[in-house]
Amino acid sequence: MTSPQQTARLGAVAIAAVWLAIAAALYWGFEYFEQGQQAKLQPYTRSAGELVIPRQPDGHFHVRGEVNRHPVNFLVDTGATHVSVSQALADRAGLPAGAPITLSTANGPRAGQLVRGVPVRAGELVLNDASVSVGLSGMAPDQALLGQSFLKQFDVEIGRDAMVLRQRR
Repeated sequence: MTSPQQTARLGAVAIAAVWLAIAAALYWGFEYFEQGQQAKLQPYTRSAGELVIPRQPDGHFHVRGEVNRHPVNFLVDTGATHVSVSQALADRAGLPAGAPITLSTANGPRAGQLVRGVPVRAGELVLNDASVSVGLSGMAPDQALLGQSFLKQFDVEIGRDAMVLRQRR
C-alpha cells in the first residue's frame, strides 16, 4: 500500500514527464518546420542552368560564391557597378593591386581600386573575367556585393519571391 505522500510524488513525476514530452514534441516539431523554411530560402540551380535566388526575410537576395576562388557570401546589388569587396577580403582572396578609382557610395565618394579579369562564381554561374572594385566597407568580413560587372552577363528576372539568373544564349 502506498502512502498519500508517495502517491502525490508519483503524480507530480508523471505530470512533469508528460509536460517534458509535450515540450520535446513541440521543440522537434518547430525545429523540423524551421529546417524546411531555411531550405526554401537556399539558392538552387535548375536543370536549364538557371540560378534561382530566393528573397530572404530581410528583402534582399543572398547567394554563396567565390571571388578569385575564395569563398564569399554575396549580397546581390543590381545598382552596384562592379562586384565589390573590402580590402581585407581582397587580401585574403589574393587579388592584385588594381587601378585607382573613386567609388560612389551611399556615404559619398571614397578611394578604391578596380581589378579586372577576376574569376567570380555565384552559385553555379561563373564569369572568369569580372571587374572587382576594392574598397567596400561596413559589411561582414566574408561578405561582398554582386554587381553589374557580373550580372550584366546574364539575363536577370526579379520576381516577388525570387531572382532568376539565366545564361545568355
